[in-house]
Amino acid sequence: MPSLSSAPNRVMRPVQRPLGIALAVSAALLGVVASGQAGAGQAAAAQPAATPDLGPNVIVFTPDMPQADIQAKVDSIYNQQADNEMGTQRYALLFAPGTYGSAANPLDVRVGYYTEVDGLGQDPSAVTINGGVTAIGRNGSGALDTFWRSVSNLTIHVVPTADGCHTANEMWAVSQAAPMRRVDVKDTTTFMPYCETPNYASGGFVADSRLEGGAINGSQQQFYVRNSDLGTGWSNAVWNQVFSGDVNAPAQSFPNPPYTTLAATPVSREKPYLYLDASGSYNVFLPSAQTASTGTTWASGHTAGRSLPLSSFFIAHPGDSTAKINSALAQGRNLLVTPGVYDVAQSIAVKRADTVVLGLGMATLTAQDGAIPMTVADVQGVDISGLTFDAGPVNSPALLVVGSGHDKGGKHQGTAEDPTALQDVFFRIGGPHVGKATTSLVVNSDHTILDDIWAWRADHGVPGSVGWTVNTADTGVVVNGDDVTATGLFVEHYQKYNVIWNGERGRTVFFQNELPYDAPDQAAWQHDGINGYAAYKVADKVQTHEAWGLGSYIYTNVNPTLHATQSFEVPNTPGVVMHDLTTVALNTNAGTIDHVIDGQGSAATGANSGQPQTVTTYTDGTAF
Repeated sequence: MPSLSSAPNRVMRPVQRPLGIALAVSAALLGVVASGQAGAGQAAAAQPAATPDLGPNVIVFTPDMPQADIQAKVDSIYNQQADNEMGTQRYALLFAPGTYGSAANPLDVRVGYYTEVDGLGQDPSAVTINGGVTAIGRNGSGALDTFWRSVSNLTIHVVPTADGCHTANEMWAVSQAAPMRRVDVKDTTTFMPYCETPNYASGGFVADSRLEGGAINGSQQQFYVRNSDLGTGWSNAVWNQVFSGDVNAPAQSFPNPPYTTLAATPVSREKPYLYLDASGSYNVFLPSAQTASTGTTWASGHTAGRSLPLSSFFIAHPGDSTAKINSALAQGRNLLVTPGVYDVAQSIAVKRADTVVLGLGMATLTAQDGAIPMTVADVQGVDISGLTFDAGPVNSPALLVVGSGHDKGGKHQGTAEDPTALQDVFFRIGGPHVGKATTSLVVNSDHTILDDIWAWRADHGVPGSVGWTVNTADTGVVVNGDDVTATGLFVEHYQKYNVIWNGERGRTVFFQNELPYDAPDQAAWQHDGINGYAAYKVADKVQTHEAWGLGSYIYTNVNPTLHATQSFEVPNTPGVVMHDLTTVALNTNAGTIDHVIDGQGSAATGANSGQPQTVTTYTDGTAF
């Protein structure tokens, strides 16, 4: 492992490499590993009373299975998914309570595309892996496109394997759409792919976790950690590292080094999760909403919240009709979406307050015939998590709409006591196929929590799926509701404003953006006498808004002469306060961001590529 002093101070994000060729799915890869004798040193645990039909791509491991069989299954899935960036295969690897691996015989769980790894205990301590749960980069691109995977709800004791590199620490070297949640790492965690060349990485998300041996940020350009314990500390900063509600986080010091640190997270709701109770029955746990919170939800006992029996859920499988899903929702069922790709030609309609929609294995809803894949009525307390929304070849007005909005007679229903929340919800325009959607996410309901959202207009994909007139999309996220809070908002490459915030009293903690790469000329990317579009636009009528730790980058590789006038546009009023803003040109031929915010802040140009241009505070027309 490199020393901290050898970690790069900054890195550039080059053009992404083409997708890998998906390997064929073999029949041997599907199904659940057969039971056998417990491995050496593995603790006994209650077995699932009756495994529900979660489909062939949910693999449930128990500690009495031979470790060799577990390792073979994990390796087989990883070998298929390692380069399957634009494929359709989806997997959830679930570990029943108990201990897996040992110091003498570690379990190495490598995690590829569209793979979710979860413990099935009520707390992270219920499942222990001696070995590692590893996400890595790829030689040639580092971890810049290590997307669409996750790990949650388990304990990791790192044991080096014969590899001699990747598992010397717990390595979770990822970029967007690859969250780590409810993980207790007993050793050092690295977010840098130091085994790869180059070792770039670009953005990650950790919540409700304990990294006892501290964290090596390394080459991560930006990162957000929320409500976690960083143990012995955080190693270094690059451009935009943001912390809220964390124990042992670095002190506020933006811009040198660029740490943005909030003592508490203003509002949060942890992602629901599947678990086995003492009788071996499956349940979904829904954590309670929190305000002004610090640290993990499980440090002093069980996470606060309520359990829902799996019998209260309709378990959807690929091929189920939207009518069948909507019928179950109308009967008061919650929704568990098993791994796979679902073609949706009619909106899945969530109409009941407090409905839980939980996706497993990066389950993906693909719009057909211009449909909006999911809508939420004007009700409170809905929770949507673990889903990816794909645009289809016919333009959709949106991919997910939360609340109907005032313009359609809606009430912006929502309360601080029972907020609607979205966790690990991802949007994609192009990439695996041609996609078109005017807006990806529209939030009309008040008090909605947006926790780890990635809206991505693809800059790479299968041939023919990406181009200025091919995967068209105006805006990633539009917020019309009041009192909406975003914790971890990643929005990239949209052709107009990437984010438009119309609601009052909005808050964002951590924002990451790249402006579109592929505008052909300035005429195609300008409006009202302004070059380009801002990444983050707060509407002129808004009186109160606050945001912390925002970064916007430019790399116009089709035409490097292009300019964006500024990355951030907000009204000049005392109630709108923006903290710790960064712009960066990613290459010497990257295009130019003339100003950071509202005509203020220095230009990010090819001449200063890789060098952050910053504004520490902006309010009422004045930059500090």
